[in-house]
Amino acid sequence: MKILIFLGSVRDSTPPRPARLGLRVARACAAHLTAGGIDATIIDLLDLDLPTPFKPHFAYASDRAPEALDALARQIADADGYVMVSPEYNHSMSPALAGLLNHFGSALYSFKPSAIVTYSAGQWGGTRAAVNMRTFLSELGCLPVSAMVHVPHAQEVLAEDGSYADGVDADRWASYLNRCFQQLTWWAAAARTQRRVSETTPAFDRDPSQRNAP
Repeated sequence: MKILIFLGSVRDSTPPRPARLGLRVARACAAHLTAGGIDATIIDLLDLDLPTPFKPHFAYASDRAPEALDALARQIADADGYVMVSPEYNHSMSPALAGLLNHFGSALYSFKPSAIVTYSAGQWGGTRAAVNMRTFLSELGCLPVSAMVHVPHAQEVLAEDGSYADGVDADRWASYLNRCFQQLTWWAAAARTQRRVSETTPAFDRDPSQRNAP
């Protein structure tokens, strides 16, 4: 089973202190999934050379899309599910994460589950962003599972490599993550089986008019 972990932050500065808290959270998610036998890959925006100004992948001719977009499109299509890691901006998800996901039509995401993971340097753990993310991910077609993960004071919970910091109740945190990721992998396995035995309904992949009523 293949799960992509989207790290929804490009900020590599302070605040927050220390910088790039989201990378710690993404690494913790990857370690947890990998320990369960899942092929988990982190998609870090800082590693991607995406074209500017914004132009979605499906707006290019099939042989002219930038290689970075083509490669990521293939990864998204091949994945069985997704973990969306986001900080909170004005009670909403990271604009960087939304911008990345918006490069691709729902045809690549649809009929696969997703998990919402939010974090913060403060006490709320990005919970208000998670509410916004449910609507967004549902529209993409990768419906989020009911269990979510919120990591307040992420700098105190996780070390830079994604392991649990000294003094943290690692077993309790592992159980917390496991509740969410067990749901994710259960639904991912069920959806993969169903995709193999029956055709899916057409999904938006070229033009917004595909969604219009007759």
